[in-house]
Amino acid sequence: MTDLLKTLRTTTPIREDDAGPEVRRSTSPVTTEDRLALGGALAGSVALTFLLFGWIAPFDSLLGFVVVAYVLFIGLYAVLVSLDQNRVAVRDRVAAVIWQSLAALLLLALLFVVGYALYRGRPALTHLNFFTQNMGGTGPLAPLTQGGVLHAMVGSLEQIGIALAITVPLGLMCAVFLNEVPGAYARFVRTVVEAMTALPSIVAGLFIYATFILILHFEKSGLAAGLALSVMMLPIIIRAADVVIRLVPSSLREASYALGSGQWRTIWTVVLPTSRSGLTTAVILGTARGIGETSPVLLTAGANPSLNADPLSGPQVSLPLATFQLVASPQPNMIARGFGCAGLLMALVLLLFLLARVLGGRGPGELSRGQQHRRVLASRRDADRMSRRPAPLAQATAATTTGTRP
Repeated sequence: MTDLLKTLRTTTPIREDDAGPEVRRSTSPVTTEDRLALGGALAGSVALTFLLFGWIAPFDSLLGFVVVAYVLFIGLYAVLVSLDQNRVAVRDRVAAVIWQSLAALLLLALLFVVGYALYRGRPALTHLNFFTQNMGGTGPLAPLTQGGVLHAMVGSLEQIGIALAITVPLGLMCAVFLNEVPGAYARFVRTVVEAMTALPSIVAGLFIYATFILILHFEKSGLAAGLALSVMMLPIIIRAADVVIRLVPSSLREASYALGSGQWRTIWTVVLPTSRSGLTTAVILGTARGIGETSPVLLTAGANPSLNADPLSGPQVSLPLATFQLVASPQPNMIARGFGCAGLLMALVLLLFLLARVLGGRGPGELSRGQQHRRVLASRRDADRMSRRPAPLAQATAATTTGTRP
């Protein structure tokens, strides 16, 4: 035993040069066997589907071909994985392939919709007048070098701005009320909000048309369209903000109360900053719901081919309504303008989304560059102010030590 211990102690460790080159290990969850199984299942499913549709059964549907090939692909993939893995791994791999393929299908559908709208609207989008002119005085047979959708862009921005000015403060206050003031009335309000989430858009337009236009005798305008859009957006924002605020940890509220803050001070300085990103997402969801609505705007804003920048008087058109009206025309140029409106609407939604993420995408307590710069300047001013105070403090300390009066 002693000789063995001496041998172990005196054994020279193997150097890296003697051990050979280091073998790089792959940390990817997808192995070579998985890639081969996916490729084999895909090739086998396509071959079997061609055999079934071309030689065995008289099928000629493209959709049926895709569905049958997908079902065969899942079955073949499960069989190939089962050759090397156990039952639990087979279920895991098959489930992963299914949800990833469904996600890819949704992405392809989105790209197809966006690409088709841009392709059909390409003849109109390539002209500058499409963005700087309106359709006043432009007939259905006019070339694409005349007319544009400036009036629709202005109308959409003004109407969604009015709707956001109404729904954002009301929605956030209602969500805070539902979470911070529980009770029977809060439960009743939450039930009403959940019921209004499924409200058809035409009902919201009819409500504003009956109350604001018929009863109060206001004319069709951008303000009426903004009110109709706010009815559609308000329950979406309240419901999403309610869920977000409910996720704020109660320990943060308790810590604020322990430091002496009141309830509304805690809400303003703790709850809302903590849930800022989620509240921004709630506003985005509401905006996406309202900016693409057509029927409420059709009932409340009317139709106006000319530019009307005053949302308080006169009919005003929006991008969805202009798209609906232009695509319904039998003339190819008008249809191209309609698809151009659709592409422009998607670009506007993307712009609003990016703007909202920039404004509200920072985490709780994270400062912007301007706020950080102001903090640094304030710290420097405090340091300069404190640097002028050591002499009086030293005299006071010395006087206290010696017992004399400074």
